[in-house]
Amino acid sequence: MPFGPSRLDQLPASLRAALAERRLLKVIAGLTNFDPASVERISRAAGRGGADLIDVACDPALVQRAAAVSGLPICVSAVDPELFPAAVAAGATLVEIGNYDAFYPLGRRFEAAEVLDLTRRTRALLPAVVLSVTVPHVLPLDEQEQLAVELVAAGADIIQTEGGTSARPFSPGTLGLIEKAAPTLAAAHAISRSLAAAAETGPVAPVLCASGLSAVTLPLAIAAGAAGVGVGSAVNRLDDEVAMVAVVRGLRQALAGAGITAARSQPMAPSAE
Repeated sequence: MPFGPSRLDQLPASLRAALAERRLLKVIAGLTNFDPASVERISRAAGRGGADLIDVACDPALVQRAAAVSGLPICVSAVDPELFPAAVAAGATLVEIGNYDAFYPLGRRFEAAEVLDLTRRTRALLPAVVLSVTVPHVLPLDEQEQLAVELVAAGADIIQTEGGTSARPFSPGTLGLIEKAAPTLAAAHAISRSLAAAAETGPVAPVLCASGLSAVTLPLAIAAGAAGVGVGSAVNRLDDEVAMVAVVRGLRQALAGAGITAARSQPMAPSAE
């Protein structure tokens, strides 16, 4: 099914293509990261490494700085809709409610009713701007599915999953990386199918899988139904920009490999005999 709704048509051609081809890579600087030097370093590495989109805290100065050093479209994240218009005026391409990882250690939870209210308020403030909304992973999976459907009905254009903070990996190496990503992968699988079923023959809102992902698990996110991924700590926890670039390039290559695998898994067309 095609992705929709029509507000997505306003995205830059590079982002539309990345979503349609299910290979969008978003690097997340951090919803609470207001350090200009850090955001600039992460943004520059994301641009050099081949990312499609940078997600920064909702601050007009950060939007301008991230765009200038990366050459990439900018997404701004917040949980206060009133902050979004100034960031959009500064050049943000899209806005996002969440994710909520920074709030959970503080004991702050986001329930379905609050996320719906934030979505409606944001859509009222910015009726024409592309809006991504994160579904809280603290909800049971069936409630995450239902909330995603309701968010799209309320005006969300993209649904994002999360779950890295709730994962408790107990194995080393590759198995541990898969255990870390399991909650967000499960949400991406369930939500993408619920949105497709709810849309029936109409356009389907794309799902971004984020939180707790690595180069090992990016292909699993695409296989689970995601149109793209968001990666934060794998990049932004590093202090060395060269290392950041290397990680982003590795993530880009992992997504490229996921696309090749998906293409190979498609049934072959019948020969014309």
